[in-house]
Amino acid sequence: MSEIPTHAENGNTLSLGALPKAAFATLSGLDIFERMMAGDLPAPPIMVHSNIRMKEFSEGRAVFTGLPAREFLNPLGTVHGGWISTLIDTALSCAVHTTLQPGEFYTTTTLNVNMVRPLLETSGEVICEGRIVHRGSRLATSEGDLRDANGKLIAHGTVSCMILKPS
Repeated sequence: MSEIPTHAENGNTLSLGALPKAAFATLSGLDIFERMMAGDLPAPPIMVHSNIRMKEFSEGRAVFTGLPAREFLNPLGTVHGGWISTLIDTALSCAVHTTLQPGEFYTTTTLNVNMVRPLLETSGEVICEGRIVHRGSRLATSEGDLRDANGKLIAHGTVSCMILKPS
């Protein structure tokens, strides 16, 4: 039997892994995030490896922080656009996730990211907020921005997600 991986941070130990299917069947998307933040449900392992952390959630809104690191630099010495895109996809898609009803799940279909200034390893913690623009029965869109600690815009983007129900 394999051991469930964990991550300790700020005095809390979070389990890491995919959400149990039962959570999707019985909990709303917002309930899932509240339970993740409390440590009652596993957090996605990608957060640990990419220095991305959950900050706050409300209906149609998700906020994450990120800490640029040397491991994310491109050959020119700035933070790679893939890391920026990962953080934006995370916040914007999770904004959609907060609107899910029990039994619904989603997948990103389109990600559009506009980087307006370079992000440096020394920039410090950044914050990314995703907000719902439209939530239909089959398609949801969200928008958001990535800002540095001084509030300067680093990037902004949009995400479209397909809403699915189990068959």
